Amino acid sequence: MASLGCWEEQFSLLIRCFISKHSWRVAELELRRKLTASPLGSVLSAGIEQPVELIRLFKCFLFIFAVCLLHVVLCSAGGSSGIGEAVARELARCGARVVLATRNAVRGEEAAWRIRRDTGNPEVLFMPLDLSSLRSVHAFAAAFLQQEPNLHLLINNAGEQHSTDGFSLPFQVNHLGHFLLTQLLLQRLQSSAPSRVLIVASSAHQAGRLCMAKLGQPPPGPFAAFQDYCNSKLANVLHARQLAARLQGTGVTAYAVHPGFVHTQLFRHTPLWLQPLWTPLSRFCFRSAAEGARTVLFCATQDGLQPFSGCYFADCRPLQPCAQGRDDAAARELWERSERLLGLQPSLCTPVE
Repeated sequence: MASLGCWEEQFSLLIRCFISKHSWRVAELELRRKLTASPLGSVLSAGIEQPVELIRLFKCFLFIFAVCLLHVVLCSAGGSSGIGEAVARELARCGARVVLATRNAVRGEEAAWRIRRDTGNPEVLFMPLDLSSLRSVHAFAAAFLQQEPNLHLLINNAGEQHSTDGFSLPFQVNHLGHFLLTQLLLQRLQSSAPSRVLIVASSAHQAGRLCMAKLGQPPPGPFAAFQDYCNSKLANVLHARQLAARLQGTGVTAYAVHPGFVHTQLFRHTPLWLQPLWTPLSRFCFRSAAEGARTVLFCATQDGLQPFSGCYFADCRPLQPCAQGRDDAAARELWERSERLLGLQPSLCTPVE
């Protein structure tokens, strides 16, 4: 078990103030109630005497030390750095068995080694996965199912890659690759229930406009790359919504998660002429990878989220997505068209009306 100092350090990193709309006293009482639910929490709560400690230690009721995490797949095209590595590190610190999936084998192995070193958890593994190749997704799923008997948490978090299957880059990496992987692992998720699927989305989904007849094709216009990304994030929100509807009553829940605007290695490709302005701006105005991991960790570990299955989360609370992101007919059509694009048999599970 980690030392008390280590836990306080992690709390200060992950948990800041939930009490923007609460008095310090109310928040303190709630914090003590939550903490004393476990033996370690009782020790921690004894040291919290000042409101300033609440600000330092408390954000969105994230008490991951009290959660028994067994088998986790962190499916992340950017899992060797950024949000993916931050999430994997905290889950591993809590004793989870983590399979870190990413495209770059060298970076993936290095990330797994760093996490094992930092957490003392030997159960952190790397498996190659290239979401831009559907063949790679099939190969990963087959290898995982042969190696791992359980799966309690699947986190779909993508970065930037290059599609090899004829689809638009963001759409395949951010949606189709994750959709296929989730379908291939769905039976294992159900047999391991209760389990969760997290799809890392973005507030950029609000600018998304999905044309179902041209799904997977790059949009026209001078800002095609940005629109393509927004469309893929809207697909993430709809995917989580429809997945939750189809899995209702199975013990598997799904959530779309916005981590906030995070300074990660995705910005290393910023044009040279823009870097003198963009680099300091992103570092000081955007969240760190650890801060971006908070809502992902919240949805991965918090008890009592079953009624919110299918919802869109930001800052550790459910928020209403854009109008098309709430359109169940669009979510159903996206699901069916995604199956056809991937050559999958229609799902046996249908949404519960």
